Amino acid sequence: MFLFCTYLLLCTFLAVVLLPLLNIVASSFSDPIAVSSGRVLFWPFDFSLRGYEVALSSPQIVTGFLNSLFYTLVGTLISVSLTIALAYPLSRKSLFGRGPVMAVVIFTMLFSGGLIPTYLVVQELGMINTRLALIIPQAIGVWQVVIASTYFRTMIPDELYEAAQLDGCGDLRFLWKVALPLAKPMIAVVALMYAITQWNSYFDALLYLKDADLYPIQLVLRNILILNTTPGGMTDASQMLERQQLADLLKYSLIVIASVPVLLIYPFVARYFTKGIMIGAIKG
Repeated sequence: MFLFCTYLLLCTFLAVVLLPLLNIVASSFSDPIAVSSGRVLFWPFDFSLRGYEVALSSPQIVTGFLNSLFYTLVGTLISVSLTIALAYPLSRKSLFGRGPVMAVVIFTMLFSGGLIPTYLVVQELGMINTRLALIIPQAIGVWQVVIASTYFRTMIPDELYEAAQLDGCGDLRFLWKVALPLAKPMIAVVALMYAITQWNSYFDALLYLKDADLYPIQLVLRNILILNTTPGGMTDASQMLERQQLADLLKYSLIVIASVPVLLIYPFVARYFTKGIMIGAIKG
């Protein structure tokens, strides 16, 4: 009875998550009129690639997609590098003042300056309406620092560091040659967290960006979902289809397009995720 209830509960959760996704995918491959009239459930109605054709032919959407790729790749690289640069020293017991520094880092996770002070800092640094505004302010995540620091402290024994020191290995060389190769599971987990956050972020772009050429795909998607606007450069399509039908179809097509990169990345790091996220949970 317990197993039956467990499987029933899991199947219910699966249906809650899976059925809306099936409806989105089916709607993206359906005819615009069928989508607007609500005739699409979990299978495409009057199969059509019109939504993807219109989306991929729009310079605004293509530019937004490329911008999101840039923010995700560059932002993840910078974030992972800064996280390791902060977490590794904090993991060494020999670091003077390690406790107070870690306390300050944790404090920033519980309390922040707020939206307006953060905006003023970004403005004073001259990053308004630049790509750096979407990368630098959120470059380091405290939770990721805790995960990385815990990994270095628990998974890399002090004896290994002492042996490397006896062989003439310095701190930077030990980090590059020994610690990082052993920390691949942790790096994969942290990189996945940063990549998903960067890819799904739109609020910072809404605050700091004014030039539409710098918009990420999520902000373009927001304009269509919430503001119900169609991207520029679609005059011909708007003449063939009514504005509302085109907007409804683009909602689903863009959701699928915006979700594909994350779905493609996850299988490659999934095997590291469980191992990395359970860092420090089991001793011995």
